[in-house]
Amino acid sequence: MLRQMAIENVLELGNVEWVWQATILGEPASKSNQRQIVRMGDRPRLIKSKKALAYAQHFYLQAPRIAQPILDDVLMWCRIHYASRRPDLDESLIMDALQAALIIGNDRQIKAKVVLWALDRENPRSEIKLACLS
Repeated sequence: MLRQMAIENVLELGNVEWVWQATILGEPASKSNQRQIVRMGDRPRLIKSKKALAYAQHFYLQAPRIAQPILDDVLMWCRIHYASRRPDLDESLIMDALQAALIIGNDRQIKAKVVLWALDRENPRSEIKLACLS
């Protein structure tokens, strides 16, 4: 327990100038484990699951807007609070949602990540902060 607390204290990054931050309610689905196979024309395709699509919509509605998307390379700090111990730690849907909500121009701009797992059975959520690296 003490070791975990020490790691989290180091990863808090208290002296960073955050250019965008938000707490998004809900639990992001793991993109890698939550794909559906659908037929488009004569070919099968993989698409995001209904849970992943619903989370993306909730993210878009909750994310604070900014005047212009961030176009610099960014550091993403994220703590994902899951409702159970079962889901894998996976921030990829959050990165996609940041791009779709026009917070960043492209998720390839995320050049550094601090991603933490947490458990909150009553209030699953993601705390997200972005800082420019340039």
